[in-house]
Amino acid sequence: MSSGVIKWVYAFVDRPADRFAQAHTFWTAVTGTRLSAFRGEDDQFVTLLPDGADAFLKAQAVGGGSGGAHLDFAVEDVVAKACEAVALGATPVFAEEGLEVLRSPGGQLFCVVTWEGERVRPEPLVAPDGTTSRLDQVCLDVPPAVWEAEKAFWPAFTGWSARAGSRPEFHLVEPSAQLPIRILLQRLDAGPGGAHLDFSCSDPEADAVRHERLGAEALGRSPHWIVMRDPAGGTYCLTIRNPETGGLPAAG
Repeated sequence: MSSGVIKWVYAFVDRPADRFAQAHTFWTAVTGTRLSAFRGEDDQFVTLLPDGADAFLKAQAVGGGSGGAHLDFAVEDVVAKACEAVALGATPVFAEEGLEVLRSPGGQLFCVVTWEGERVRPEPLVAPDGTTSRLDQVCLDVPPAVWEAEKAFWPAFTGWSARAGSRPEFHLVEPSAQLPIRILLQRLDAGPGGAHLDFSCSDPEADAVRHERLGAEALGRSPHWIVMRDPAGGTYCLTIRNPETGGLPAAG
């Protein structure tokens, strides 16, 4: 039996410290949120607060590169859940009261934190043109050498359901409907791993225009998603998934 049910999930926007202001300004605008007070010795943490619901998105200033994303899992017993993760193959990185930082078997950083009663998931954001979107997925980009290890670890650690995705390189790890973030594993052909954020959008092209007006740039398009770069240099995707259900549109 699991030693700690995941009560809530936070997605983190990790961006370079010298572009942190551009990052949190952009992400509050595209998610319809407002900033909390900054936290940390260097004001490197901030929460993006929705109206009428609990927060599920935070931003962190990091050093070097273009940043990425990571997940925080909120539970009632942080130490027990971290021990469970280690037993499943994770590696401890850092610990303090109410926080354990770990690395998955495939090298993805994540955190186990104390649940503070969060339970109300925000509704999708409605744009002025009536289209809707929701930041609802962290995509873990997984090198082929650790693909099987990651596929085994994440469902076991979270206790969530897992199934093959819409393409051979995708594997979905999906929580109950009341949790705000799900995990998509994406098998890379080569190169280092990482993580990025995904939106579900009723109209990705309309959202791309809105995001571009706020400083983002479209990098590439496929039938199912648009790859974007935010003003701080980090990439993310706008997908055709339904913002209410997270699922793909019905065939035809």
